Amino acid sequence: MDVERFRQGMRQVAGAVTVVTTRGPNGERRGVTATAVCSLSTEPPSLVACVNRGAWVAQFAPASGVFAVNVLAADQEDIARTFAGQTGLVGEERFQVGAWRAGVTGAPLVANCLAAFDCRLDRAVEHTSHVILVGHVVETVLGAAPAVSLVYVNGAFTRVAAVAD
Repeated sequence: MDVERFRQGMRQVAGAVTVVTTRGPNGERRGVTATAVCSLSTEPPSLVACVNRGAWVAQFAPASGVFAVNVLAADQEDIARTFAGQTGLVGEERFQVGAWRAGVTGAPLVANCLAAFDCRLDRAVEHTSHVILVGHVVETVLGAAPAVSLVYVNGAFTRVAAVAD
């Protein structure tokens, strides 16, 4: 299998841009930009988020038992870039970008994002370079609709407008 060819193929798969967040053992906030997020079930409401095992989220979420998935709007690209490590800010410093509040679980939620899913961790599964977080959604916060979504495709951020009813 040609890994570079696989990587190029996966770059063609557009993904909603999210920031997966959690809290550490001392309450410190951590987050990482991720596109590998999807719903798992509605009964009970559950989702899956895949994060690199080197990210603090992969280490802190299993310890705290909570995480959140924040779905970003097109005008929140600065948050996406910050949590993707493109601005030089690290750790708690990253939360200086954007407006934040604590969810029911204590996980950080982005204010005015398209949707935020506050989760209790059901299971963390390690698989090669990543940790798969399976979460039970305890709160869903919806932003204003219709909105323009931030997506990532072919190595770049772009926008997708909501479809009119």
